Amino acid sequence: MRRLVAACAVVSIAVVGCSQATMLPRKAIELNQAGAQAFAAGHLEVAEARIALALEYNPKFTEAWVNLGLIYEAEGNFVMARKDFVKARDLNPDLPIVHHALGQLDEREGSLPEAEHNYRQALKVDPGFAPARINLGRLLYARGAFDDAREQFLRLTQVAPEQSIGWSGLCESLLKLGRQPEAEDVLNHVGRAFDDDPNIAILRGRILLLHRHYLEAIAELQPVSVSDDPHRAAAALAWMALARLGTGDGDAAQAEADRAVALDGDDPLTHYVRRAVQEARSAAGRASNTESTQPNHVSGR
Repeated sequence: MRRLVAACAVVSIAVVGCSQATMLPRKAIELNQAGAQAFAAGHLEVAEARIALALEYNPKFTEAWVNLGLIYEAEGNFVMARKDFVKARDLNPDLPIVHHALGQLDEREGSLPEAEHNYRQALKVDPGFAPARINLGRLLYARGAFDDAREQFLRLTQVAPEQSIGWSGLCESLLKLGRQPEAEDVLNHVGRAFDDDPNIAILRGRILLLHRHYLEAIAELQPVSVSDDPHRAAAALAWMALARLGTGDGDAAQAEADRAVALDGDDPLTHYVRRAVQEARSAAGRASNTESTQPNHVSGR
């Protein structure tokens, strides 16, 4: 669950400016922060009551309007959520979290062009606002605009180098663009700084697979294949299946491809890999049968 915005506090989604705080009653700030805590604990009604009360103290409390919108969004009341986000934007269009919140709501409603627009608006306000750049890069990648996605992820590595998603997104985009050497340079640059990141591990495994270092690829991917995240585990299993195929172990390749589909049947990668494994095994079987049915040619005098 997303956290709410606390005035003058560092939170998981942004560092909120404090210029407004001098005009806010202390009680309003305390109620907003208490509402954020209730939201994080899953107590939506309590959070809503506290933040609504904060707004009674000051109806121009921008962060509180954003938070109230986030609560409504969590409750599935998208109409009220948008109303509150727009209210916050009207009060202070120079707050990046306002545009970001509207972009996230657009995504949830399936309005992806509008979401991209709002993420770009957030970045116009603050080019260093990492959440909006992450989401913009992700949407660009998803719609196949790989070079634009590459540019966003590259910029993300400069404003938030400590976040692995910038590096993994950059590497993924480069691979989609057929720029494998540059993708390898990215992985070499980060070294082992993100050893615990499953996306980086999957990328390392893919690069090893491209170089036909099948056993090394399997070793890199295996820890991710038992991840609690079914999507990541499925992706690791799918690439492992291709590596097993490279080693000639068709049975293991089939088993891992089947496990990948069972974990994440909605991912096109898992279905593609299973079909590839099945076709490769069928082709190998046909070749074996052809050899076995060829007559023996015995030379005679």
